Amino acid sequence: MTTPLNAPLEIPALSDAEELSCDVLVIGGGTAGTMAALTAAEHGANVLLLEKAHVRHSGALAMGMDGVNNAVIPGRAEPDDYVAEITRANDGIVDQSTVRQTATRGFAMVQRLESYGVKFEKDEFGEYAVRQVHRSGSYVLPMPEGKDVKKVLYRQLRRREMRERIRIENRVMPVRVLTSHGRAVGAAGFNTRTGQFVSVRAGAVILATGPCGRLGLPASGYLYGTYENPTNAGDGYAMAYHAGAELTGIECFQINPLMKDYNGPACAYVANPFGGYQVNRHGERFVDSDYWSGQMMAEFAAEVASDRGPVYLKLSHLPEESISALESILHSTERPTRGTFHAGRGHDYRTHDVEMHISEIGLCGGHSASGVRVDDHARTTVPRLYAAGDLACVPHNYMIGAFVFGDLAGADAAQYTAHEGELPVDQLREAHELIYRPLRNPDGPPQTQVEYKLRRFVNDYVTPPKSGARLSLALEAFERMHSDIAEVGARTPHELMRCAEVSFIRDCAEMAARASLARTESRWGLYHDRLDHPHRDDASWFHHLDLYKSPSGAMEFTARPVAPYLVPVDEFTPLGGSSRHLGEIHPQQVATAGTREASPVAMRHEPAPSYTTDHRGAAPDAPTTPRLLELLSLAEDEPDLSALAPYLTDAEPAVRRTAVTVLTETVPRGTGPALAAALVDTDAGVRAAAAGSLRELVETLPAEPALRTGLATALSGADPVVRAAALDVLRSLRLGDAELFTDSLSDPSIAVRIAAVRALVSVNATAEVARAAADPSREVRVTIAKALGTTVPGQLGDTTPTGPATGTAHGALAELIDDPDALVRAAAYEALGAIGCPAPLDSLAVAAQSDPAWQVRAGSATALSVADPVLAVPALAKALADPNADVRKAAVLALTRHHATEDTRAALSTATADSDADVRAYAARAL
Repeated sequence: MTTPLNAPLEIPALSDAEELSCDVLVIGGGTAGTMAALTAAEHGANVLLLEKAHVRHSGALAMGMDGVNNAVIPGRAEPDDYVAEITRANDGIVDQSTVRQTATRGFAMVQRLESYGVKFEKDEFGEYAVRQVHRSGSYVLPMPEGKDVKKVLYRQLRRREMRERIRIENRVMPVRVLTSHGRAVGAAGFNTRTGQFVSVRAGAVILATGPCGRLGLPASGYLYGTYENPTNAGDGYAMAYHAGAELTGIECFQINPLMKDYNGPACAYVANPFGGYQVNRHGERFVDSDYWSGQMMAEFAAEVASDRGPVYLKLSHLPEESISALESILHSTERPTRGTFHAGRGHDYRTHDVEMHISEIGLCGGHSASGVRVDDHARTTVPRLYAAGDLACVPHNYMIGAFVFGDLAGADAAQYTAHEGELPVDQLREAHELIYRPLRNPDGPPQTQVEYKLRRFVNDYVTPPKSGARLSLALEAFERMHSDIAEVGARTPHELMRCAEVSFIRDCAEMAARASLARTESRWGLYHDRLDHPHRDDASWFHHLDLYKSPSGAMEFTARPVAPYLVPVDEFTPLGGSSRHLGEIHPQQVATAGTREASPVAMRHEPAPSYTTDHRGAAPDAPTTPRLLELLSLAEDEPDLSALAPYLTDAEPAVRRTAVTVLTETVPRGTGPALAAALVDTDAGVRAAAAGSLRELVETLPAEPALRTGLATALSGADPVVRAAALDVLRSLRLGDAELFTDSLSDPSIAVRIAAVRALVSVNATAEVARAAADPSREVRVTIAKALGTTVPGQLGDTTPTGPATGTAHGALAELIDDPDALVRAAAYEALGAIGCPAPLDSLAVAAQSDPAWQVRAGSATALSVADPVLAVPALAKALADPNADVRKAAVLALTRHHATEDTRAALSTATADSDADVRAYAARAL
């Protein structure tokens, strides 16, 4: 007799648990977890990595990353400046020792990731192309091809030497950290595919489960339409809390600007370097706050709510090449469905700016300051328990900080060996009950309904602006939700996972409400805006607010003084002193409005209705040919090139494409030349896959002669995608020379000619670049102008005087500032601002202040930043009255480079009252 398809899963006996053992248990296979596992293994530990999904595509990096927000690159930024910036952004409530770890170790982490094959944007000379997005400090490092980050990390986990040390268990979801004698000794969970109960004994436990992104309910109403990865349901927050660890800053929510009606960020970090920015409906920049913070979000929310709203990310003024580049990044790496969303509304960046709105609330250390309390080695307050990534409270830590703290946690945890005593039976029993309780009531309320109800309460009562009354109602609602969650029904292991997540969300919701009720002040702008306590109170609240689970099971709080700063910040001074024990935080009386005139009459309650749900199975996977199955099976064994060679030359294009994918994932010796050979394949799909793989692996491929030969051969092929990729790889690996690159300047493809310009600049072939300045394509001429701005005449092997300027670069730029296209002229003037603007070019820059194109006026202001101040300062002072805000901003920035004169200071003083927020801010900073 067969079992019905909808029959509930049998509850496994507690004694039937699969027991696993390791030195270091890493929970979560995303950014921080992957790095923690790699580092712990490198230090000799036996590592177990548990992931409730699959490590290959789990975590916030699943679809890649478009840039690094906090790259402190030597020569471009200083660690102390970054620490001060984060301190200001978090209103002084920071442990600078943790932030400084990211600031000082971030560059080495960028280099480590690069050695793995992660690509960061570089200029033609191989220097990191760090951008200034905030008004102080240059920390943003774009990753135009960042979609492959997770793939690169997974490749590292699969290296033979790592596989000997790291055991990966996908589809296993821990629900509790196990403790014995006050220290972490393992975890309990279950397999999300089979339902089997799993226990783990470990020497140390590293939590790397990401933020609690599924807390507030998105405006769309979709449970999983959150700004953050919706699989991040606060698992680690709840596990740390129930293990006895302290959490801190939970009242400091994460709230982000995002696209209206779409769960993607508006991506100002990406668009800003291309010239995009936030404006109100009048096209005015309005944000006075510098760093992306709660104060900025408060200004943003006020603008949205005013008659100056809606708010937009302005892109429609950008040239075609900038918009195309943005589409390439935003519609692939950031959100693959983003282009489809815009197309469905008939919107195009060329004709429509992107309407922005405000996300639901969440908890996140990496983008705000709410997480598990850790020290500067990622240790929590529970011995042998660590936290890293967005789960840990290291304010504004972002991706690089997650990697840094994953590395710190892995290194410190590697000193411990597997727990040898008995695992705590009472904790195992509690975890077992949490997991399998829904199976006892398979027809109970479905998880989706209960979760919707819970998160609607979060929106109604916890979302800022906050008040004591609403937060108190929230606590009543969350207390009632205990019984709702106890009644929820499930039939499958997947549903069990979702039910457990609802319990995590409820725990996080209570933490958020109680912490917000405890801090009786307003701080961090919109993140903690108390209507009943509208002012910041440094005298009483210049403290961290820590919460923890007391031995009695109550949630208790402590106000902990901010530690003395390592980097002084003028605006804030830690007060010191001792911690203030606050104990439990009780809700206000909200049962009645005002005083009660008569005793209430008890209401009769009808039984709650029963719920049913529909359980449908997923469609089976599509069939695969035997040859492909054979190849994919081979990939699991880390094959060498000889084993893959027959598939790379198979008669079937699909097999050859898959072989390129396997080659890219396993990277055996000889990968570079083999991929170069695939560039001349007869199938366009194979060629495109090989080109993409070469770009992906370029940082890790050896610069060998055989690779150069293959790439040089590809330059004569018929496929422009291949030719452009070959040029880029030759440039990046320093395998080319001017002779090899020059012929490509006459290529019929614009993309190839642009790649050739960049390649020639990388080998200091300034004369060849200059001779191409008459290219018929505007895009190429703009690229040439920008490329010439990276050169310094007289230092690149070419000192021939040309025209009115000295040096080949100046001569070519002299021609380009007379170009019929405004964008070319603008780029040429900006280049002069980088390499010098001598006479008579300085006079031409002054004259260009009357150009009808605002881009040219802005570019010429940049050129005047390095011209003779006698000529430049009066022209720049006049430019402060330009009708275009970008021109005024360029003039202010140029004047800051002439700050020694009295006339400059006078001009900057007038700009502090400008209507544009950026102009005001830069002028005030300069003074």
